[in-house]
Amino acid sequence: MWIRLNPNPRKKHVGDCVIRAIAIATNQSWLDVYDELFLYGREEYDMMASNNVWGLMLYDMGFDPFILPDACPECVTVREFTRMFPVGTYIVGTGSHAVAVIDGNYYDTWDSGNAVPAYFFKVN
Repeated sequence: MWIRLNPNPRKKHVGDCVIRAIAIATNQSWLDVYDELFLYGREEYDMMASNNVWGLMLYDMGFDPFILPDACPECVTVREFTRMFPVGTYIVGTGSHAVAVIDGNYYDTWDSGNAVPAYFFKVN
């Protein structure tokens, strides 16, 4: 089920989906995640919201990465992902969006349930 949640202190909802998803899934503040991602982006000479940067940060935090088929008909949506993984905490990436999934619910500022994820990280 979709649950509207926006941890952005100013309630902005464009361009910060990675920060929002990580903050929700790891129970950290938006600012703490922003600061950490900034350091990773600086170290990698890349934008902090690039898949490489936030993926590296999550990997370094010990989260397990997994790949999903992103070409249909084998693909799954975020909504279907929540049914496949009803227990646990995940950060799901579509390639251009990120969303937190916790115990069968997905948390986002908009209903991204029809988005097709390509990969996800299991939060330990």
